[in-house]
This record gives sequence, structure tokens and C-alpha cells, in this order.
Amino acid sequence: MAKSQGLARLGGAEGRSGLLLISPTLLYALLLLAAPLGTVLLFSIFTDGRTPTGAKTVLAIPTLQNYVEVWTNQIYQRLMMRSLSVSLSVTLVTVALAYPVAYFVSFHVAPSKKSLWLFLITIPFWTSYLIRVFLWKVILGYNGVINSGLMSLGIISEPITAINYNVQAMVMTLAHAYAPFAILPIFVALEKIDRSLLEAGQDLGESRFMTFVRVTLPLSMPGVIAAVLIVFIPTVGDYVTPDLIGGGKLPMIANVIELQMLKQNNKALGSAVAVSAMLIVALVTLVFLLLNRRFLKGGK
Repeated sequence: MAKSQGLARLGGAEGRSGLLLISPTLLYALLLLAAPLGTVLLFSIFTDGRTPTGAKTVLAIPTLQNYVEVWTNQIYQRLMMRSLSVSLSVTLVTVALAYPVAYFVSFHVAPSKKSLWLFLITIPFWTSYLIRVFLWKVILGYNGVINSGLMSLGIISEPITAINYNVQAMVMTLAHAYAPFAILPIFVALEKIDRSLLEAGQDLGESRFMTFVRVTLPLSMPGVIAAVLIVFIPTVGDYVTPDLIGGGKLPMIANVIELQMLKQNNKALGSAVAVSAMLIVALVTLVFLLLNRRFLKGGK
């Protein structure tokens, strides 16, 4: 009994010390995440109106009209579907290109050189995301690098318009921007695979391809799911690429939020659009997490 009481006192002291250590981080997270999110939630159920002086503001009058407008208006529905389709396309392309790179670094690069390869992979992080997107506009533009190069070689007589201001250009740009985010988690998952399992499969007569399909790929799926989430979630809310690469002709849901919140000063409706988008993304993310849990259980 005395021993258990001593452990309880020790645990309590350690608990208070741990709470003291994380309290600055917790307060920081509450101020920068919970407070803005709570404000957006409140604004989404309030009414957009005007002050006695005529200035637009948010009136503290509860209403669900904002959500009715978001969920019944076909414009918001089409924009949300476009955002999801673009994000899923970017995720598919990024992960499909990232997996071979991560596999090569994990299985075919000498251990002493893996850190160098990872260093090279993270070089795009050295420049601003906005600069990287703008560079793709320079490459794919009407008078960009590709069109100018092809015209100087005499391959084409006039600039190609099919490579810019479309969904394909947006997918290409976003896939390049988020490639390192996909490579790293897949690489970590591949590094955790016990190589003796692969040798055992080949000793039992399996080919390299079937060993990859039956052993390597299933064991690396947690890293693939992590890469999918890391790419999918932020690309749904991207608004820089549609403006620069899409030329403003292919807006996504984040562009509508920016329009309502900043340009039209309709914070109530903009908040309802933002909350609705977060809920949809959360549901899709939950599906990926359930798949990740399934693969983790399968790995055990």
C-alpha cells in the first residue's frame, strides 16, 4: 500500500511537471488555432448585416441561412467538387511519382548516401511556395519557357495554349510543390520494413515483383496513407495556384472563401463555406485514417 501511494505521489508530481512543460505550447495552440476556429464557427451561424453607419458587419443573430445557402447553391457545390477532384488528382499523381523515388532511396542507395539524397529532395523547401508556383507560370505561360523553346527550335509556329490555364497545369504545379511531403513519409515506412522478410519471400520462390506486391507494398501502406493525407488536406484549400496557374478562370473553394471574407466582406457566409469545406475534408480524411488503421492491423 505504501509503495502504491508513493508511486501515486510520484505520478502526480510528474504529471504536474509535464503539464507545466506543455502549458506554453498548449496556450500557443489555443491562441493560434482554437481561437480563430471558434471565431469562424460563431461567424458561420451569425447574420451578415450593417451597422447604423452603413458599414458591413456580422450581427450576433443566430441563423442557419448561411449553411442553407452553401449546401443548396449549385455554384458552391460545383466549386467544392472541383476542389475535391483537383486535390484527389494531385494526390494520386504525387504519391504515384513519390513512391518510386522513396523506394529507390530506401532500397538502392547506400546507407552512407541516404542523408544526401534526402537533403537533395528537401531543396524545394528552401524557396517560398509562392515563388515555386510563379515559376511554373513562367514555364507554362503563353510566352513561357516551353513555348519559347519550342518556337525557337521550329517545332511549333505559335504558342501552345493547352499547357496553361487549365486543370492539368494546376495538377502538375501542385504535384511538384508537394512531392517532398509525399516522399519522406513513404521513405520512413520503407525503411522500417525488415529486409529478412523480403529475402524469405524470394527464398520461397517468389519473384521480385510478387515479393513487392505481397510484402513491400502492404507494409509500406501506412506511409502511403500518411503521404495521401499530407498532400490531400492542404491542396483542397489552395487558392494561390488557381489564381496564378488557372488564371483566375478555375476558382476553387478557397478562392470563394477569400472572395467572401476579404473582397465582399461577407464574413458570415465565408465562414459557413469554410466550415462546410472543413467538414467534407474531415470526412474524406476519416476514410483514409480508417484505411491506415486497417493496414496497421494487417501489418501486425
